[in-house]
Amino acid sequence: MKKILILSANPKDTNSLRLDEEVREIQAALKRAKNREVFEIVTEWAVRVDDLRRALLDHEPTIVHFSGHGSGSNGLALENNFGQVQLVSTESLARLFKLFQTKIECVLLNACYSEAQANAIHEHIDYVIGMNRAIGDVAAIEFAVGFYDALGAQHSYEDCFEVGCASIDLEGIPESETPVLKARRRLHSFSTVEKEIDLEEKKTISLGKAQQPSYGGISQSVSGGQMYGGMQAVQGNNNQQTMTNHATSEENHSLAQTAQEIQQLLQRLERTYPTKTSSEKMMVVVKAVDEIENNPSFKARVVGVLKAGGSEALKELINHPLVNIMMASIEGWQEAG
Repeated sequence: MKKILILSANPKDTNSLRLDEEVREIQAALKRAKNREVFEIVTEWAVRVDDLRRALLDHEPTIVHFSGHGSGSNGLALENNFGQVQLVSTESLARLFKLFQTKIECVLLNACYSEAQANAIHEHIDYVIGMNRAIGDVAAIEFAVGFYDALGAQHSYEDCFEVGCASIDLEGIPESETPVLKARRRLHSFSTVEKEIDLEEKKTISLGKAQQPSYGGISQSVSGGQMYGGMQAVQGNNNQQTMTNHATSEENHSLAQTAQEIQQLLQRLERTYPTKTSSEKMMVVVKAVDEIENNPSFKARVVGVLKAGGSEALKELINHPLVNIMMASIEGWQEAG
């Protein structure tokens, strides 16, 4: 299931846009899809800052589509409680989308001068589309229709982008160079079966790093590729055995210590900041991540245990209700660190 979250904002003190028509055309495009049952569209109108946070938390979308006004490096135009412009900075948007990098596949900013925001969000999201200049209502709608027509036909995000640009051209509108795509392919792309195999391999690696295979109740250092009677040849002497046990003990100690530090950090922030609403919980996690990133030695320890045992091993040792959000926001460190 691909959940598409459409966020629209047209503050009273900005030029009127045909946002309702854009949403209607997107819905029509996906209704024409042969596999329309795999798409779910969620719409949020007159979006305020709080609405943006809550919508991402509540719906956990696959695709985020923003329709409205952009202001270049100043940010995107959302609404305040009075229906007037409230700009959201590029940095704030990037920070927010970082928390959803494991959920969101594509972000489409159908707003004028939104390339700066697309660049920033692309640091965390694989496919992001922005506009490098002002774009007219008709061109914006045509691009959206072409994009979602192609998506409904099961094309890649790159193809959807090209079809969207071609749709502008076909209408004779000289704005097909306005949309820009920021794209990268993940290093690992798996089918369902391959994903299951990969998860099992990760579990095996994690187990192997936490505790070496035991034969007859004795932990052994295993190396080489020879097999005797169905068992891999065990090499090494008592010194190697001692070194292996020592390394394993150090890894376990580092994992437990790092988990305890993260848990204490979350507990400390929880005592300082409220965590009743979804947005409040998310902000506590943001502050926790910032503290870790601003402490190089702490971050190095976190990256080390993520590489050694994976995020699941660390998560199991953290007893805190915010652990899932926390781990989703830092698990990418094991590849980037």
